[in-house]
Amino acid sequence: MPIETLENYDISEARGFLCDYDATAVSLSGDWARAREVAMRLPQMLTTGRVRELLRRDLPKILEGDVEALSDAQARAAMVHYSFMVQSYVWGEADAASVLPEVLARPICALAKKLGQQPLLPYSGYVLDNWGLHDPSGPIDLSNIYVIQNFLGGQDENWFILVHVAIEARAGAALVRIKAVIDGAESGDAAKVTKLLNEIAVVWSDLKDIFDRMPERCDPYAYFERVRPYIHGWKDNPALPNGVMYEGVEAHNGAAQSYRGQTGSQSSIVPCMDALLGIGHAADPMKAYLDELHIYRPPGHRRFIDDLRNHSGLRDFVITAKDADLSRAYNANVQAVADFRSRHLEYAASYINKQSRNAAGNDTDVGTGGTPFMKYLKKHRDETQANLIIVGQEAAQRGSFVNSAE
Repeated sequence: MPIETLENYDISEARGFLCDYDATAVSLSGDWARAREVAMRLPQMLTTGRVRELLRRDLPKILEGDVEALSDAQARAAMVHYSFMVQSYVWGEADAASVLPEVLARPICALAKKLGQQPLLPYSGYVLDNWGLHDPSGPIDLSNIYVIQNFLGGQDENWFILVHVAIEARAGAALVRIKAVIDGAESGDAAKVTKLLNEIAVVWSDLKDIFDRMPERCDPYAYFERVRPYIHGWKDNPALPNGVMYEGVEAHNGAAQSYRGQTGSQSSIVPCMDALLGIGHAADPMKAYLDELHIYRPPGHRRFIDDLRNHSGLRDFVITAKDADLSRAYNANVQAVADFRSRHLEYAASYINKQSRNAAGNDTDVGTGGTPFMKYLKKHRDETQANLIIVGQEAAQRGSFVNSAE
């Protein structure tokens, strides 16, 4: 199938991959409302050192069948709250919990099944569906957004989430141009594709500018000690070598489950650009990990990336067109993605790798998804830059447009 309109993938120009509804206005009633009230008390409960006891005591008993009555927006809102409670239960005390009680296990698994995701905190629950606007008529930027659900709360945790929200919102202006880029490449319209690629490159400059603001209100030490501990998963995590058993979930047959933790690598923005630009990565543990993360994205976003991978002939078009302006516009986007990856690498070093203390499950050498990262983040950045196409005098001398890595 050809690339469809954004709405068919649960994407919009104004919001990118963010939810297209007002998450603060989603109504939950009965036991769901009670569960939401408990979740919103997490910042108070986590400081007691007995969050597990309080969650077991206060949560209502919600069964799998209760999930079917929820609308999509209601299920997504409930997923935000339950996934935060699941993470708090597992990581909120000195030792990680290897058994999740029924009051959490059965609802989170049913919600995950309904939404086509995994039963722990996903990026969609942490970022995409977890924000509101101070001024409903104002922009989705850092001056006008706030976080709905927290773990501990506070400036560092909020800012870390909100920078991602702002990036996702701005990315919509790039995403809306992708179909036209592919259509233009298929029809051989170099001028149209050049114009669109230059516009996308401007958006990517803005994305990096937003990303650059992370240190303004999120301190590396505070992130590592107060934000990061709660977003780990239980796959390849030495604190939970056998995973977590979801009590009362019949589909698991009593077996413990292992899932990757929440990470910005579950965002669909960079994979979309890799797919559009034809950027590939050689086999390594990070590529295998990123491929595995695909299932953690919302179904519509996964389908968009898959369709781009199957239908984007942009790189071949740029190479065969031998148009200097087109090649420069293409290169501007390749470099923009590489620059974004460079900033990510710098933050991984300062916010994680250079922190001095390893706590249980919060290793300075391993990402929240459960893999070593520093070596491979650099490798993937370098592989991105290797896709730059030689233009200008050197290309003329060689008589062709070629991959700069060749």
